[in-house]
Formats: sequence, structure tokens, C-alpha cells
Amino acid sequence: MRVEIWSDIACPWCYVGKARFEKALAAFPHRDHVEVVHRSFELDPGRAKDDIEPVLTLLTRKYGMSEAQAQAGEENLATQAAAEGLPYRTRDRDHGGTFDMHRLLHHARAEGRQSELLDALYRANFAEERSVFDDDERLVELAVAAGLDADGARQVLADPQAYADEVREDEREAARLGARGVPFFVLDRAVGVSGAQPVEVFTRALTQAWGDRSPLRSVAGQDDADGAVCGPDGCEVPQR
Repeated sequence: MRVEIWSDIACPWCYVGKARFEKALAAFPHRDHVEVVHRSFELDPGRAKDDIEPVLTLLTRKYGMSEAQAQAGEENLATQAAAEGLPYRTRDRDHGGTFDMHRLLHHARAEGRQSELLDALYRANFAEERSVFDDDERLVELAVAAGLDADGARQVLADPQAYADEVREDEREAARLGARGVPFFVLDRAVGVSGAQPVEVFTRALTQAWGDRSPLRSVAGQDDADGAVCGPDGCEVPQR
């Protein structure tokens, strides 16, 4: 069975959702027969590579929040992340374009290290002090930490066309499947799950998809309170 996960490195709910899904997968009886593929989805497509700003500035500018509201949202996200054992910096994080990171993730998939690189990128973006947006060598370091060759990573980053078509095709496929936000999980093209759902929802989805090869059906949609997503209009933050 194949599970495809559309996500973005800049999406905090993708960070949390990956951890929740992996808890469900670890307890799934058929986990050794499940292939997980991570697909590209940019929350801020077309953003210039050098257009970098603090996360709190983005939230106040783009979504009309006060700085206090933006900070409260970050604190709430940190609580959600901590519940999954994930570190989360609530201050002094940057936001920028993720296209090059997605290209590098496609390279990592070809080398069999995609999940490892995604974990490294999430950890660097959400938990570490140094920005992932301002220096290609930072991405090379993370690629090496994920088990990739440094020169190979540099070659991908130096060529703006490398894996660009693959990223764009992932995004077109997400649109065809009706994804309006991420994370978005598609299990064997039979079951769809939108958002960072609770572990038990992913468990149910895995069980259903294992025995169901019908056309794509959703077991948890974007209106579910626990299924928080990030989309073009921002990231939902449950107020509880």
C-alpha cells in the first residue's frame, strides 16, 4: 500500500501531522508493506528566494493579527507540537520560499533518503536557531545530515531546473485531488485524510485503505476541529 503525503516545510501542522501519522503507522500490523511518499505543496508559491521575513511579521502583515495574537498562536502550536514530542521555537523564526527545499526532497527520494531529509528540514525550521532560508550551504549541511552526498545536493540547488517539473507536477496532482491545504494524506488512492488529525483517525484510515480499493474517499475532512491544516490563507490554530 502506498501513502502519499502532501506537505510544506513552512507548515507547522505538517510537522505535527507527520509525527501523528508515524505513530499510527508504527502500530499498524501491515506497516512493513506500506510505502510512504512525500509530495510537494508550497504554501507561498512564487515567493522570491531572497524574500525572507520573520514569522511574526508575516502573520501580522498577511493575516491582520496583532503581534500578541500572532505570538499566542505560536505558543499554542508549540503546545500541540510538544504533545507529539516535537521541539518548537516560538520566537525568532523566519519564513521564506520552499521551492528549493522541495526540489532537494525529490533528489533525496531518488537517493532513498526523503523522509530523513524532511525530518531534518522540519527540525531546522521549527526548532533550531539558524534559518533554513538564507543560505544554500545550510541546506547542504542538512542534506548531509540526512545521509546525502554534499556535492550532489549542491548540484541540485545550483540548477533551478533540477526536479522543478516534479515539484510542479506534485502541486498539480494535489489540485486534481481537491487538496485545499496541507498536510493532505492519500492512502492507496482509496482514502483521503486532510489535516493533522489525531492518531486514531490515521489508524482508522490505514485500516480502511488496507481493505478498500474504491475511489478516493475522505475519512476526515478540513472542517474537522482536530484536523488543522495550513493553506494559502494561513494555518489554523485551535483555541483550546
